[in-house]
Amino acid sequence: MAEVSFINPLSDEGRHIIREYGDLNQIFDVDDNLIDICTHTYNQKISDDTLIPKSLYDLAMKRIQWAIEKKNNKNFTQSEFEYLTNEDLLTQDVVTFHILCQAIAIQFNTGSRETRLFIESQGNLILERLAKIPPMARTEIIDEVLDEVKVDGSIQWKTLKEIIASKKIKLTDLLIDDGQIILQQDDFLYRFGDEFTDRSPERMYNILIGDSVKEQILSRLIMQKTEEYINRIKEMSARIEIHPAIIKIAEDLKEFIPDEISKYNQYYAGSGGIYGTVQAGKLNPEAFPPCIKSTVEGVSSGGRNDAIVLLLTSFASYARLYPRIFASDESVKVSDMDPDLSITENEILPLIFDAAENCTPPLFDDQPQEKINIISKLGFGMHDHVDINHEGETKWYTPMSCEKIKIHLPNLCHPDKSCKGINNPLSCYGRKKFQLDKQEPKD
Repeated sequence: MAEVSFINPLSDEGRHIIREYGDLNQIFDVDDNLIDICTHTYNQKISDDTLIPKSLYDLAMKRIQWAIEKKNNKNFTQSEFEYLTNEDLLTQDVVTFHILCQAIAIQFNTGSRETRLFIESQGNLILERLAKIPPMARTEIIDEVLDEVKVDGSIQWKTLKEIIASKKIKLTDLLIDDGQIILQQDDFLYRFGDEFTDRSPERMYNILIGDSVKEQILSRLIMQKTEEYINRIKEMSARIEIHPAIIKIAEDLKEFIPDEISKYNQYYAGSGGIYGTVQAGKLNPEAFPPCIKSTVEGVSSGGRNDAIVLLLTSFASYARLYPRIFASDESVKVSDMDPDLSITENEILPLIFDAAENCTPPLFDDQPQEKINIISKLGFGMHDHVDINHEGETKWYTPMSCEKIKIHLPNLCHPDKSCKGINNPLSCYGRKKFQLDKQEPKD
């Protein structure tokens, strides 16, 4: 059966492995055992020698590369990283996990895309590994790990708000009693065994509580524990000396992650199709649809708030950073495209604030709180400036549809020929920008 720490590296067993590991400097040394295990992993692609990690340092970087490629590479090949599911790498895997947690904690903010990337990848990796375990053994290991990660012997449903919001699990999928989620058979039988007189309680447990729900909850709980662990390390790093090996990895990750992400950071306009692939880039005011041009020029009292806060903020941010939002099924944040927020602060917000100033009367003169609402619509919470540590407190508001503009801002909706067949100003922008780009002379 799979070891607990291969699913939960923060287990007591995992911590024991870390204590026994020894000098961290050896993570840069060639590890023949690691190479042997990787090359003999079933279904592992070995035709390219660069696919196989040669040291724990390599394994750490490959682990991050896997997370980036799995999320961004449409041609992702699992066989290039199959060794990550091989339990024979238990010790190396646990050590690598703790090294990465420490390096990420000292190098990145807690709400950064790098930290989120690693935490989310841990949850995904757990699900990948569980899928490789035979059903009977899988149920046993899930129950054992759930016992470890429970808080005060229970799991409160409120701790799963994020996974419910993601729609991976419905609230109606959960069996909740007195605020606690019932997942394990012993707990179910203790609470409800006497309620079933005409059927087997054990059979009802299997019907009401499925393994897939338990796996998703287990994955989410370990992600939560990982985040808490990283936060503790960050707090401690101000008081203790960090090992040079951890500092080295942290510095390398700062360059490695954006370099890897940039390979797939070619975002396209939502129009797509015959209008080609319009890449994210500098805003072109000539391509703005009529409603956006009118908003930038200034809106009179009565429609100022919705025009600036709802329409322009979402349009300008997505048109500049992620124009293919409507062609994508992934959840993104501003910092995924603008890691240091320089584009947001130097290009997007000035455009929005200038438009607010052009309003009659200027929007912020009598309603300064709308600056906070603009920041909120970008996903940075109810604050008066963008800050990576606040990102995620609210959601990045998606552009209004033409139908909503007609209803809420009818004075701005004056369609021209570029609007024909379009249902969102962002798509109109993508089509016009593509056409304008085609007309530019080639060097």
